[in-house]
Formats: sequence, C-alpha cells, structure tokens
Amino acid sequence: MTDFFKLTPEQRVRRLELAGHDALQQWGLSGASLKLIKHRENAVFKVEKDDFRAALRLHRHGYHTDDELRSELQWMQALSESGVLVPNVIPALSGDLFVDYSGDTLPGTLQIDLFEWIDGKQLGSVEEGVADIAEVESTYGAIGELAARVHNQATSWRLPEGFVRHAWDAEGLAGENPFWGQFWNLAAASKSETEMLQRGRDRVFQDLSALAKSPDNYSMIHADFAPENVMVDGNEVRLIDFDDAGFGWHLFELATSLYFIQEESYFQQAKDALIAGYRKRRRLTDEELEMLPLFFLARGFTYIGWVHTRQETETARELTPMILAAACELAEDYLNH
Repeated sequence: MTDFFKLTPEQRVRRLELAGHDALQQWGLSGASLKLIKHRENAVFKVEKDDFRAALRLHRHGYHTDDELRSELQWMQALSESGVLVPNVIPALSGDLFVDYSGDTLPGTLQIDLFEWIDGKQLGSVEEGVADIAEVESTYGAIGELAARVHNQATSWRLPEGFVRHAWDAEGLAGENPFWGQFWNLAAASKSETEMLQRGRDRVFQDLSALAKSPDNYSMIHADFAPENVMVDGNEVRLIDFDDAGFGWHLFELATSLYFIQEESYFQQAKDALIAGYRKRRRLTDEELEMLPLFFLARGFTYIGWVHTRQETETARELTPMILAAACELAEDYLNH
C-alpha cells in the first residue's frame, strides 16, 4: 500500500500489530498479547501467552530477500551452537525459519520471524548513550570478548550452500552505490558539507580498496554492535538484532561498538576495555588498531546513508543533524592526518 509511510507512527504500528497477531497463527500462538518494543525499520513486539514469551520481528519491506534472511538466521543458529550468546530462532509450525506475510494495509510483503525472549537490559541507545556508566569497563570488556568469539566462529565456519549476505567492503561502504545509499547526496547537507563528504568518500574508498581481506581481519560480522543491540544480564552480554549482518572487516565491527560514544567522557575507558576484552579471545595488533579512524569514518558515512534513504521516517529526520555533523568532523580530521 503506497500511502503506508504517510500514516502517523501510531497508525503504522497499529497496522503492523494486527499483522503480527494474524501471523502468530503460523506458530500456534493465536490469542497471544503483543507489546511494541521497538519500531524503526523493523517492528519488534514482545509476545506473551500464559508462561510463554518471545520476540516477534516484522521486517521492513524490501530490505532483504528471502535467501538473505534465511542466511542471517542460519548464521545465528550456527553461532548459538558454538556457544555464542544470541537469541534462538523459533521456527514456525511448518518448520520454516520465517514466514512471508502480505496484506492490503501494509507497504508490501513482510518477512516475519520469532525469537526466544532475552532477559536483561539494553546497554544503551543511539540517542541517550550508555545506560550505566559505572559499568563501562566491565561491559565493554565483555563486548570485546563477545565480538572476538563471533569473529572466531565466522572465520572457522563453512558457509552453507546458498548462503547470501551483503558486504561491508570498499564498494559497500564508499563505492558508487553503497549498501545504505549515496550518502554524499544528503539533501540536508550544505555545499561545504557535501564537498567534505565527497572528499572523504574518495579517500575512504582508496584506503579500503588497498586493505587486504583474509580470515585474520575479514569475515561475517554482526555490523551493528550499537549499545541498543547489546543486552546485559548480570555478567552475561548477549547480542541481538542481526538484521545488518554481512561480510566485513573486524575493525568495522569494533568501530561500530564505539561510534556513538566518541564524545563521551568515558570513551577512552570503553575503548581500552573493548580492545583488552577482544584480545583475550582473538589476536589484534597495534598496527591494525591504527586503522580505526578509517573505520570510524566509514561507519559515519553509513549512518548518513541510512538517514538519507529513510527520510520518510521520523527517526531519520531527527537524527540527521547529529549524524551529519559527526561524520563531517571525522572526515575533516581524517583528511588532515
């Protein structure tokens, strides 16, 4: 339905909630309650029925093909089997890992999947930063260990037949058609900001193109180790939301985990703890870490691409000024060093 994005956020959520209730029949969960947890690109609802709890995810129309989503869920299952703490997928009654759902009131066919419920609290959010500053060192140390374990599994895992995911490589980050869009064409950018983005993009593409790819530094990555995707429960840190997972450099993963706290007073403490945690599980040299500024800038460009291609959403419009200013500052610093 072409006017879906002209609706208010509340009206969109209501339509998605009704679709979710209908789709739950395919898991034998008719009559379950739904409570909205998050709605940005995907809508995530908490499902409750008697003593059963789960998370229902309705995907943004057109982001991934069925083969790409199936690959995401296969990797999550493989990570879980290797002992990495991620949500377990709950197959539908048919045995399928997700279902395709269509309705006249929706923007198109939606992929819907169901996961076990994860207890704990989010480490933080893009808008508000880290929730518990007192626990920065222990939390980021645990995040570093978790990232290393993810990369260890990915570099030793044999991809299943038909496995398909996007790549956060030179082309995907700064090529002619980056995965999240041509960020240098952001309408909100001034002439000087646009020029800065274009110069930065040229340099990032050049530097990434010269960077080797090997199991030592490149594999499947989660690609969204942001505070809101890390659930903390006591001493356990669990990774959720693999929607953006794809092939990429491990340093891109680490840059993502630190990106939105760069201006915080605890940034250096978090960075040191992250690196120390990572090194407990996986090799990471000082020479490699010298390239972190490159990946901070590449990550910043992706966020501009995200808001550029999603201006129909209130979230993207609200975040645009902050994301644009941060990326331009990173670009200027990188070009001057």
